[in-house]
Amino acid sequence: MTRYDDPVDLARLVAGRPRPLLVGLDVDGVLAPIVGHADDAVLLPGIAEALAAVAWLADVDLAVVSGRSLAGLEQFGFDADVHVIGSHGAETRDVTMSPLDAREGLVLQALDDAAVAAAARAGVGAWIERKPASVVLHVRQADDADGLLAIAALIDAVDSIDGASAKIGSGVLESFARRADKGTALVELGRRLGAATMVFVGDDVTDEEAFARLGADDVAIKVGPAETIAAHRLCDPAAVLAWLHAFAAAQQ
Repeated sequence: MTRYDDPVDLARLVAGRPRPLLVGLDVDGVLAPIVGHADDAVLLPGIAEALAAVAWLADVDLAVVSGRSLAGLEQFGFDADVHVIGSHGAETRDVTMSPLDAREGLVLQALDDAAVAAAARAGVGAWIERKPASVVLHVRQADDADGLLAIAALIDAVDSIDGASAKIGSGVLESFARRADKGTALVELGRRLGAATMVFVGDDVTDEEAFARLGADDVAIKVGPAETIAAHRLCDPAAVLAWLHAFAAAQQ
């Protein structure tokens, strides 16, 4: 049976860590409940206010670190004092991403062609999301068996494209023309901000890359019951909301 941390106890633990603190959070499954189509996702009621309260704390920086593109994150309206990192670290709100070079452009086109073919194989409910340096096949709304076969075929196609890489998530496969990962992005932001402690809250397979980059004194928090290397767990976005409230209150 999966055991979850009490949000208040976990908030006190984080509040006692050395400052400055960098608190990073994924969005889907952490701040917004998972839905069938990404465009339909909304922040859990109360999350925006809780994030604002944490962002105003002394010696605390708040970051959203998501697989969504920056354009895809705009629908959530994150405040200007929140660091926003998209596309698994390939995009940041305060730094313009360098354009793909000619080789990367060719790789991206090949990945797009492969994703189109895989979506056709998955059938009704499958759709493609295009980002500046990657292409995402979504099969959560497709037939389960057809979706799995489509993802397997796309993995094989990506493996055959020189310079390409892929990340598999819950009902998605993202193919990259330029490598990026949340862990590298989080560590680089922490270094730039001079963070003494980093905290990351994530729910998906790709968030394990961020957990793996955290140090012994940092705090990794998994949301949900899936297997993880994180030392701490919260059960769902409602528990994340309770944790954010308790963390803000612990500073008063």
